[in-house]
Amino acid sequence: MNKKPQENDWRLFLQLLPYIGQSRGILIISLILLVPLAIAGAVQPLIIGQAVSLLQGEPTWSFLQGKATAEGVNLLVGLLLATVLIRLMFASLQGYLVQKIGQVITASVRKDLFAHVTALSSKFFDRTPVGRLVTRLTSDVEALGDVFASGAIGVVSDLVSIIAIIVTIYILDWRLASMLVLMLFPVTGLIIYFQRQYRKANYRAREELSKLNSMLQENIAGINIVQLFRRERYNAEMYRSINQNYVKEVDKTIFHDSAVSATLEWIALVAIAGVLWLGGFLVLRETTTFGELSAFILYAQRLFNPLRQFADKFTMFQSGFTAIERIKELMSEPIEIKDTGKNLSLNNRRGEWYSPNTQGDSPHHSQPNQQGEIRFENVWFGYKPDEYVIKRLDFTIKPGEKVALVGPTGAGKSSIIRLLCRLYEPSKGRILVDGIDIRDIPQAELRRYIGVILQESFLFAGDVQRNITLGDDYSFERVQQAAKLTNIDSFIEDLPNGYNTQLRERGTNLSGGQKQLLAFARVAIREPHVLVLDEATASLDVGTEALIQSALDELLSDRTAIIIAHRLSTIRNVDKILVLRRGELVESGSHDDLLEQDGLYASLYKLQMLGS
Repeated sequence: MNKKPQENDWRLFLQLLPYIGQSRGILIISLILLVPLAIAGAVQPLIIGQAVSLLQGEPTWSFLQGKATAEGVNLLVGLLLATVLIRLMFASLQGYLVQKIGQVITASVRKDLFAHVTALSSKFFDRTPVGRLVTRLTSDVEALGDVFASGAIGVVSDLVSIIAIIVTIYILDWRLASMLVLMLFPVTGLIIYFQRQYRKANYRAREELSKLNSMLQENIAGINIVQLFRRERYNAEMYRSINQNYVKEVDKTIFHDSAVSATLEWIALVAIAGVLWLGGFLVLRETTTFGELSAFILYAQRLFNPLRQFADKFTMFQSGFTAIERIKELMSEPIEIKDTGKNLSLNNRRGEWYSPNTQGDSPHHSQPNQQGEIRFENVWFGYKPDEYVIKRLDFTIKPGEKVALVGPTGAGKSSIIRLLCRLYEPSKGRILVDGIDIRDIPQAELRRYIGVILQESFLFAGDVQRNITLGDDYSFERVQQAAKLTNIDSFIEDLPNGYNTQLRERGTNLSGGQKQLLAFARVAIREPHVLVLDEATASLDVGTEALIQSALDELLSDRTAIIIAHRLSTIRNVDKILVLRRGELVESGSHDDLLEQDGLYASLYKLQMLGS
């Protein structure tokens, strides 16, 4: 790693400091508790040294002079016990408060990161493995929380302890103190060197962990394909290879971490030996006492204990900085699709399907209105720069018109829907709804205005009712009416607990057709003015499709509709058919007009009729 990423990490660390402000009071208390903890820790070796001096008949503190040896020792033991109790109580309280701060910060960072990720465009998710995102939202955030809590406050605690010990030993004997302090400089240099190496290895280890999680998620999501095509052994070998790379990088982090501990252990022993050598010389010259020498031996140990803890926390910091760097990369991802601030309203006077009255909410259809015009003006779009899947697209869909998009696979039909819903931005040109550029319409309003039913609908873990409302505040009566409108109320009522039936992740306890039926109710309850059907009935059997067709007639009436269908026989009655090839509009007209033109549409239709 070069210096620049580290500087960026420190800058990001400072940017993240406001998260601590949510627990400012607890933080202040934790810092105040460091003072008695450090003082009690620094005084303990002095008390033990005084006990040795008392037993040796050497000069002691003034309040001990004139007392019997047994009485003086008892008094010192009482003082030592008091310092132990102070450290025990305050350390326990501070540890609890520090962990509480860490959890608050971790939860806040995770919440903000999740909000940022869910605001990113579909283009980002096209190129980013799910496992990598999961790693950053879980283990990386936990490491970041440790930096704020145990790491940051722990380092302050260690520094306060070191300062208290240094001040005390200089008061006791400047010669022995200077020797111990001088030994801190090479120790600090070695710690910094090993921790830089640790950080490099830790970053690579987390990257390998992301790959491991990505492959695990991919194999679990695609377990049916894995088993149907007997990919178990091949995928297991791939997983083993990535796992070995991960272990190799983790071994490097362990080596550098162990090197720090071993170095500190060795230097601590050298420090004690140095104190014994110089202190013994001073005792022989009678310029210091056995009690002071005993205290210095304890101080030599205590001085390096915070350094050991500091090194451990420094390791935690390096893990945290790695996490910061990775989180920064994610937080720096630009939100490409966002509201411009113009907030132009569609002034939606849509016909309501539900009209409140004294009998309760009941289905009601309004008079036709003149909203729902869609216009593409010279629209170009590519998932990659200069690789366009949509070219020179110009067409207008009038209010209330039913339009079908037709073309071979890869013609750009689904891309048009994604552009209309503003999941992607056009590379060139613009899209207008009711004469307003969709970039000037708030996303929430645009997506209420346009209802989309995809070929495969995603269901969340939870009950049926929540999968229809998706968190919006609809009454249970509205949910029931949406189900009746789409003719799926009987299917829901046949479930074990009706609308309260719990669905497993991705709705695996329902059939594909049943999941699709819920998608119809999900859109119906929102009363969109423009309805988009992307092969919406492809997963339904003949009987269910006939059942839903009458609901579709109700939904589509007096509303603009865009229909993508590969079965051309299902779109014969639409107002207009747009025929696409390689992202370009090549034909346009009614079913009969296009058959007369004997072009691409006629060829596709004849092929399907021949096949049937």
